[in-house]
Amino acid sequence: MSSELKWCIIGSGMLGMTLAMRLIQEGHKVTLLESSGGSGGLAAPWQMDGISWDRFYHVILMSDLHTRKILQEIGLENDMRWVETKTGFYSGGKLHSMSNLFEFFRFPPINMFGKLRLGLTIYDASRRNDWKRLERSTVTDWLVRRSGRKVFDKIWYPLLKAKLGDDASINVTSAAFIWSTIRRMNAARRSGLKKEMFGYVTGGYERIISRFTGHLEDMGAEFRYNSRVTSVKKNGDGKLGVGLQDGTTEIYDRVISTIPSGLSVPIAEGLADWERQLNMNIRYLGVICPALLLKKPVSPYYITNITDNGHPFTGIIEMTGLIDKKEVKGYNLVYLPRYVDPSDPLFDETDENIKEIFLGGLLKMHPHISVNDVAFFGVSKARNVFALPTVNYSASLPGIRTSLENYFIVNSAQIVNGTLNVNETIQVAEDKLTEILNG
Repeated sequence: MSSELKWCIIGSGMLGMTLAMRLIQEGHKVTLLESSGGSGGLAAPWQMDGISWDRFYHVILMSDLHTRKILQEIGLENDMRWVETKTGFYSGGKLHSMSNLFEFFRFPPINMFGKLRLGLTIYDASRRNDWKRLERSTVTDWLVRRSGRKVFDKIWYPLLKAKLGDDASINVTSAAFIWSTIRRMNAARRSGLKKEMFGYVTGGYERIISRFTGHLEDMGAEFRYNSRVTSVKKNGDGKLGVGLQDGTTEIYDRVISTIPSGLSVPIAEGLADWERQLNMNIRYLGVICPALLLKKPVSPYYITNITDNGHPFTGIIEMTGLIDKKEVKGYNLVYLPRYVDPSDPLFDETDENIKEIFLGGLLKMHPHISVNDVAFFGVSKARNVFALPTVNYSASLPGIRTSLENYFIVNSAQIVNGTLNVNETIQVAEDKLTEILNG
């Protein structure tokens, strides 16, 4: 390809910025069109009464080599901090520690035989490489066969609900989902007592996004914020016209959309009906994720998994179980995520109503916390967070090339053997750009 080609990337999240960097390194010109007011996508920061941190919770693992490579390239690898974290389980109305093997064997909700089957399931998943075979089974069928019905009901089912929402999503998800989840979390553990080691960059993703954006601008990338794309179509000379919400049109040689598939298809003119349908068939889950700044800690755990029913959130992420409290002016930063279908009516609730529901659930679970301990409560929502890895997902996934010549769709739906996280999205960018340039 000629070095004079002009590329447009729709979306400036970590995936889009990685694509931009690699294209510029290949000698191309790149413009990133972003509908919001800043870069970062789901990794973008926000303000909490003067304190800036990630809008949604993120963590870096030692095995996240693609993320660490980007950090090295933009000069932030030496700012990584690695911390031993703890995991809790809330079961039967009580909080239990599950941070090492000794605590695992003392865990009361399941008997010793159940623990043995659970342990063998985790061991099996962590050692398997044949994820395509697992993709042919539902996650429920595979886990029940491996762990037994009692362990599934008490442990796996609540954990699946925490990540997949309701039964409608769980029933269509493949076993490859739990395989990839177990493998990633297993990578966070070191030898010995298998303690969890998670990492973060001082300053959070705000610092990463700011440094990455500046690095790209120094390389020649152009960022255009508040620039929502409304159409992409071929013009008379074979190039692509990109229409913007303000009524203007810009001309590019190549266009890559990194926004969700269900949004990438409607803006493109001339796509075949079959590929439109394939892209629109991809099912996404959304998230409602309140964040709190508290005057006292909720627990000693970075993550608390909840196996009891009836709670408005599906887990508790106590970020200050990982990051230094100095990062958030001495407060305790807590996220209360709930993964739901994009059509869930909770998306239309006011922040005040969500606060009443979620904060009420937290205070009931942890009565040592009171309303007076809440210094900040804010709500983040995203309707299209990750694509459900359904049975035979990789076989039904559309390719990145489309029938609109030189228009490509590259997004997190292309993750076929991993869980959604920043490292996986960066890997998608690296792999798919090679496919685009060499195709």
